[in-house]
Amino acid sequence: MKNNYLESIDKQFTYYKNLGENTFSQLSDKDIHWQYNDQSNSIAIVVKHMVGNMLSRWTNFRTEDGEKEWRNRDTEFEDTYGSLEEMLVAWKIGWTCLFDAINSLEEKDIEEIIYIRNQGHTITEAINRQLSHYSYHVGQLVYIGRMLKSNEWKSLSVPINKSKNYNIDKFSKEKIRKHFTDDL
Repeated sequence: MKNNYLESIDKQFTYYKNLGENTFSQLSDKDIHWQYNDQSNSIAIVVKHMVGNMLSRWTNFRTEDGEKEWRNRDTEFEDTYGSLEEMLVAWKIGWTCLFDAINSLEEKDIEEIIYIRNQGHTITEAINRQLSHYSYHVGQLVYIGRMLKSNEWKSLSVPINKSKNYNIDKFSKEKIRKHFTDDL
């Protein structure tokens, strides 16, 4: 049986995955390689890093350290995806690894200790660590996408100058207990 935390975390990860994908749907092959300067990351580089992190953290996460010997984090910051399609294949592989791990958990598991770089974390702490990490990077993806598309950008949340109407709609309904992503 899944507890509220596990259900909520699944929805939160899904939310950030969808934000990324809704950003990518607005971009071209050229867009994903754009960098503000030589010291900044492109969307392709951020995705490559996220995928590398996901595969390292979530593969055999209950029996192996989350920083795998086979991971080469430094190469995650080299822009090697040839196309948006190639990047999306990797993105899907990373998220599948994460969701397979999360969906294998039961309530009794969440206080189990696992390790990331030899530092013990409860599974809850490890999940929270990764949720924070991925939301940070998805925010970067969205921001870069929005800069690139400028006036062509399709908002992924409440559009500017639409908050009043959004709130009128929300407050016109009965109070209900549900996750904020249920209506997305």
